[in-house]
Amino acid sequence: MRVRVANTGPPVPEEDLERIFDPFYTTKDGGTGLGLSICSRIADEHEGVLTVRNLPGEGAWSFLSPCR
Repeated sequence: MRVRVANTGPPVPEEDLERIFDPFYTTKDGGTGLGLSICSRIADEHEGVLTVRNLPGEGAWSFLSPCR
């Protein structure tokens, strides 16, 4: 099963792509940096993968999980 979400906001800066799933990494004032790391951990626990990639002018998120 694949779930794909398009982001209508700006793309994720290239320099942040490697770290956005790291616990406590944030680019927001007052952010905890836990949201995406928790989402990534949930995907891992279900043998899935959470990814992000930049498309022209937007970001795209994808969750891929094996069907059972």
